[in-house]
Amino acid sequence: MAQTKINYGIDLGTTNSALAKIENGKQIIIKTDVQKDTMPSCVGFNKKKSILAGESAWNGLKQDKLRAVKTWDNKLSNFFIEFKRTMGTSTKKMSSYMEKEYNSEELSSEILKKLKSFESDKKIQSIVITVPAKFTINQKDATRRAGELAGFMQVELLQEPIAASMAYGLDAKIKNGHWLVFDFGGGTFDAALVRVEEGIMQVIDTEGDNYLGGKNLDYAIVNEIIIPYLKENYTIESILADDSKKEILQDAMKYYAEEAKIQLSFNETHSILSDLGDIPGEDDEGEEFELDITVNRDDIKKVLGSYFQKAIDLSKELLQRNNLTGQQLETLLLVGGPTYSTILRDMLEEQICKPDTSVDPMTVVAKGAALYASTIDIADDIVDESRDRTKIQLKIEHETSTVETQEFVTVKTEPEKTEGAIPNIVYAEVTRSDKSWSSGKVQINNIGEVLEVQLNEGTTNAFYVQLFDEQGNKVPCEPNSFSIIQGSKVGSATLPYHIGIEIKSSSKEKFVFQTIEGLQKNKSIPATGIINGLKTQQEIRPGIKDDFIKVPIYQGNYHAEGTPAIYNEHVYDVIITGDDLPSLLQKGSPVDVTLKVDRSEKMTLSAFFPTLEETVDITVPEIDQKSIEENYLEQQIEKARQTANMLEEENAYDKPEELKKLKEEVDELKQRFNERRTDDDRKKNVLDSLKQKMIKLDEIEEHTKWPKTEEELKDVFYRLEKAQKEHGDEKTDKVVSQFRAQIPEVIQSKNGKLARQMIDDMRSLSFDLVSKDVRFWVGFIYHFNESFDTLPWSDKNKARVLIDQGLKICTNNPTEEKLRPVIAAIYQLLPDVEKDNLGLDDKSLLSD
Repeated sequence: MAQTKINYGIDLGTTNSALAKIENGKQIIIKTDVQKDTMPSCVGFNKKKSILAGESAWNGLKQDKLRAVKTWDNKLSNFFIEFKRTMGTSTKKMSSYMEKEYNSEELSSEILKKLKSFESDKKIQSIVITVPAKFTINQKDATRRAGELAGFMQVELLQEPIAASMAYGLDAKIKNGHWLVFDFGGGTFDAALVRVEEGIMQVIDTEGDNYLGGKNLDYAIVNEIIIPYLKENYTIESILADDSKKEILQDAMKYYAEEAKIQLSFNETHSILSDLGDIPGEDDEGEEFELDITVNRDDIKKVLGSYFQKAIDLSKELLQRNNLTGQQLETLLLVGGPTYSTILRDMLEEQICKPDTSVDPMTVVAKGAALYASTIDIADDIVDESRDRTKIQLKIEHETSTVETQEFVTVKTEPEKTEGAIPNIVYAEVTRSDKSWSSGKVQINNIGEVLEVQLNEGTTNAFYVQLFDEQGNKVPCEPNSFSIIQGSKVGSATLPYHIGIEIKSSSKEKFVFQTIEGLQKNKSIPATGIINGLKTQQEIRPGIKDDFIKVPIYQGNYHAEGTPAIYNEHVYDVIITGDDLPSLLQKGSPVDVTLKVDRSEKMTLSAFFPTLEETVDITVPEIDQKSIEENYLEQQIEKARQTANMLEEENAYDKPEELKKLKEEVDELKQRFNERRTDDDRKKNVLDSLKQKMIKLDEIEEHTKWPKTEEELKDVFYRLEKAQKEHGDEKTDKVVSQFRAQIPEVIQSKNGKLARQMIDDMRSLSFDLVSKDVRFWVGFIYHFNESFDTLPWSDKNKARVLIDQGLKICTNNPTEEKLRPVIAAIYQLLPDVEKDNLGLDDKSLLSD
């Protein structure tokens, strides 16, 4: 029978993964080859060049890391785990046995293949794979590629908190209020705020950290408990002084740390023990390592408390910006292995509210993914491959999830997809799987008949369809079943970040992030964003590849608007060249850009050129981020430290304790980097955190410049008022009045970021007003002519020709339309400093 819904979901985790399916309306975890619910997300290669994945690879991983201590060479490693944290990057792992490098999606594909093999009696071609809510587009693209490498023809992505909410919501007695999904996994942390109304669930906001998870906890135990024990009992100074050797030692000790972490989630004490010879390495004096450490919950809380606190702080920040407290939550849902920790649970109860422990944190995401998969149609081309066209083909349409107890279902025949003859009269009977409800026989045809089905509450309702001819004989059909989830309904997934472009801010004199209208954080997806009125900065000649327009796309976090673009996540630079256009596109031509984001966050950009009546469509490709160079990261950390020191020395910031804390956080990042300098995962983690510190330092720097900013704000407003009196109308008067009302609030709060945005907006409006008067444009031509010999032209002859052209227009019925392109061309022949003196920028000069 041709399956019409995907029905299979995978939780592709950093340390463990799971596969679930919907069978007879029920969520079922498919057991692994060793009859467990989850499988280690571990891949290995042996001497016979066989690929190992899951439990067999995990068994070899510990020995692989311990063997490296003997030789102090990690280049011979053949077992890998936690590669999810480098998805979407150019990081590769070298297998000495395979004599080949593997990137993270290639390794992830082996996990997916192994999971798929556990369902041996069915060929799975379509799948839903879960991803952290805070995964960037590059990371999601890499996950999709991993699915395709694993042989899946259709890969749909689902945010992990939504999956958990679906699985929990089906059985939950609470059908109204707010839920907080606290997802602390092996490699990532997500907090998702879910609003539930009459069983309808919608994620309204998310927060998280893609580099906070169980892996951090393990290495914290290594660095703060095991390594100090080794320093006290062995001579390891030369090992710790060598970055490579230190990482090998840390990796070898990680498995003892992980066992301690797990055991102390359930027990008061634990002994970290190894027998002589278990760890084959030797210290600086040739003595073999041996562990004998007793740790208790108080010890582990001291080590792990700050990591748990960071996750809790992110959750509290999420609640605070949505005007909620922990006591107002209906439930706090735990997801991920580390949430078994009683230390974490106690901290959550103390600071937010008592967690709900009714679901299995390890399998709830996979089950939710399968539920979601049961609502998604398999792609038509995949369904067509498996059709048995000798059976009558049916089209069955219905809501896949609902909070109602009755639902309408449309059933119709599809003669064009059926090879055999269809009886003149066909009856359909729909029966619920528990046999307690049936529709009776209803005549159907290719137009369709609507049936009202009755649903059991709080479960997935499976239905079977049987066809009969006029004589009552059964007639084979497909599909012959469908299911409807009753009791909960999930709204669309939402954007975890603002999506925007890089623009040049005239007031800040730097390139900043601007959100695209319609693609703000928490917008439901699929979503569409539109930017109108962009202008080309140079002419684009048809067929000339070197002539191009660049649209840099970025993702930005909650406070990204107006921050330096480089401190946000770069997605891709969309390039449109002369090869894409049929004819000459003049400089200053308008461009309207539409950016579409589908439910898996795949992007498509359309650029419309009105003057050519031409549209260029570009699918944003899947690319990897380059590995971060150690020297570059070291320089960026030092830059942040110098900025913080300079601000402290200036003593102009009115919150010195805040600045002091920020300095300490930058120093802590330097220490974390130095702990594992060559670890790509650690470098990405440190850089992401550093960017947030740099944004804050930038804000403080703006704040210290406040007196100058305030003066500029007032001056620009007075100019705007004058332009309004001379050239404005009733409509623009209302806008000016809004600025007048806002300015005292901005001055009182000393909000430099908002002030800069207002300065830009007021300058733009002022320009629009004065530019209506042709004398404005004539004045520029005369200014250029009178100052010709003193201005530093890049091409003096071209400037003279253009100014003479402008003077001729000025003496013969001058208009804005005639003078604007001439002035724009003259303007481009001046250096930036002279442009600033003129009070114009490219955007205002070239706008309509």
